[in-house]
Amino acid sequence: MAIRSFLGPHASWAASFQYRDFRFLWGATLLHSLAMGMEQVALGWLVLQLTDSPFMVGVSAAARMAPFFFLGILSGAITDRVDRRIFLRIVTVGGSVIAFLMAAMLLSGIEEVWYVIGLAVATGCMWAFVMTIRNSYTFDIVGPTNALNGLSLNAMGQRIGGVIGSLAAGVIISLAGMGAQYVAIGAVNIAAVIFLLGARDVGQAAPRERESVLTNFVGYFQLLRENRILMTLMLLTGATEIFGFTHQSVLPVYARDVLGVSALGFGIITAVRQGGGAVGLLILAFMGNTRGKGRIMFATATGFGLGQVAFFWSKSLVAFILVLGFINACGSMVDTLYKTLMQLSVTNEQRGRATGSWVLSIGVAPIGHLGVGAIAGSLGAPAALLFNGSVLTAVSIAAALGLPRMRRLQ
Repeated sequence: MAIRSFLGPHASWAASFQYRDFRFLWGATLLHSLAMGMEQVALGWLVLQLTDSPFMVGVSAAARMAPFFFLGILSGAITDRVDRRIFLRIVTVGGSVIAFLMAAMLLSGIEEVWYVIGLAVATGCMWAFVMTIRNSYTFDIVGPTNALNGLSLNAMGQRIGGVIGSLAAGVIISLAGMGAQYVAIGAVNIAAVIFLLGARDVGQAAPRERESVLTNFVGYFQLLRENRILMTLMLLTGATEIFGFTHQSVLPVYARDVLGVSALGFGIITAVRQGGGAVGLLILAFMGNTRGKGRIMFATATGFGLGQVAFFWSKSLVAFILVLGFINACGSMVDTLYKTLMQLSVTNEQRGRATGSWVLSIGVAPIGHLGVGAIAGSLGAPAALLFNGSVLTAVSIAAALGLPRMRRLQ
């Protein structure tokens, strides 16, 4: 009985699955994220092999994230104008083309690091649009009541896909090489497009009035001036990205130099990271339309920072994996809360721009990737994570104490 209650179609954690189009979108998200997980492992390991430089690994991660900052505003303005179903399919096809180009380059023997970084930038452009559109379209389908549940489930699909993709990447790279890895990434993106074809409607909460991209673009800056909650959430998201999620760029270095693992072992570590995030998202999905989102946001951001501090003393593989799972549970929870609260803080016609604000905020990650890469190159990966974790913890506690309005967000 308990198992049926947990898994049944009316279980609280699965509320958004009652919508047919959400089920197709969730399947596409799973495949998108499988491709992303494969690409994250491949890019970090490939650049480390080509350069043997922790700093260059940080540069590649920064290059991949830079389009999020530069395209965040534009992606939001476009998302508020277009049919989100159709545009998401088009952008996904573009991601597949980029992956096949990378595969062709590697299989032909071209292994210049700057070519790799150039295609990483192109991949980042694709993901900037995918994330803006997908999060807005999720809200369109499930509506405001199920927004936190729907975004949590979609993010959970992203994590599950990341786990599978990370494990697959370790195996494919070990057995067939980097070129085959990128062929697989392109094929998975094509499969995601096929899933997206199953979504039929624009969604119950889709905007009924759409203005031009130029009007949306200009209106974006007025929105930021007037909406202090949105602006504050953007700043908090940016700080969490710089001092939290950028830990990912030093994981290849930590795995090889501190833990002494191979590409296959790094794939397993990346899978654990994604798995920890999935656990955090399952917790959020169970919460449904919970109150007290602001307090939960600050608590999980603080846990994210403290977990990174614990890395400094995590020299064994078991301790490292436990801490990695914990910080990614916290990270996935706070990130989903940021996205949800941003969309709830604006009118229905502005939700694409609100999601674009989130994309712009995570686009400041290059600052963190370059910084953590430089610290890791000089003092080692554990010291870099200790620094980032300390700053994130301090920022989160100070914001929680100094911003009572944000703490009371429901």
